[in-house]
Amino acid sequence: MKIGVVAVSSRFSVETAKAVEAWMAEHYPSGEPKLVFHPSVHAKHGHFAGDDATRARAFVEFANDPRLDAIWFARGGYGSCRIAEAVIPQLNDHARAKRYLGYSDAGSLLAALYKAGFEHVAHGPMASDARRGAETGRRAVEWLTKGAATGHEPSLADDPRPAAAFNLTILSQLLGTPIEPDLSGHVLMLEEVSEAAYRIDRYMFHITSQASIRRVAGIRMGRASDVTPNDPDFGMTAEEIARYWCARSGIPYLGAADIGHDAENKIVPFGAR
Repeated sequence: MKIGVVAVSSRFSVETAKAVEAWMAEHYPSGEPKLVFHPSVHAKHGHFAGDDATRARAFVEFANDPRLDAIWFARGGYGSCRIAEAVIPQLNDHARAKRYLGYSDAGSLLAALYKAGFEHVAHGPMASDARRGAETGRRAVEWLTKGAATGHEPSLADDPRPAAAFNLTILSQLLGTPIEPDLSGHVLMLEEVSEAAYRIDRYMFHITSQASIRRVAGIRMGRASDVTPNDPDFGMTAEEIARYWCARSGIPYLGAADIGHDAENKIVPFGAR
């Protein structure tokens, strides 16, 4: 089985790719599954892993390639929103059969794919996260190759409702755009990294104010890590902020979610399971 690794956002270094390959060799010594890096994965164009055309072309090539069984996003950062709308019409039936895994900035592409009816899309560890630990990489590879539920976010086991998960900033920015999916009736899980508490509050205000989001079944708040200092202190944790805005908007708050920018980031397949 072959997993295609493609960079659709920020630069992906040669050193990181080598570290991921070394991790695969250690934990999957048989060579199965095999990682296949797109030739453009180390391209550079300012902040990005190649210009928009390069990143879009790479994603379409790998998604449409019948020799590849799944797509693993290389890393996050910023940039996938610049290509998401353009790539969807170019995808074929081979692309629709694949699994796609990533989070953070990759959420823009996950949203676009899910809106277009792709059935195997999930928020979870990216290729660069394999370096975080054996279990982090393993849960990703097992889902990409088998759709294994062993790495799922725990609450999914007891809740049959469809789900989706996003980085808070990414979801806030894609609302109202052509790539916003219909999340009516979904359990929406959110996580954040490196944002001040007042910004988390601002994003929650914006997200919970949307008529489309007020149709979700409820919200779970994942981890907000590396919260930047606020002077004076904001006085509320990320979960308290989520509870506040859920109460204000009438959206049920369902509790914590085991997702975040860390080694413990669990997998949340989009839609019904």
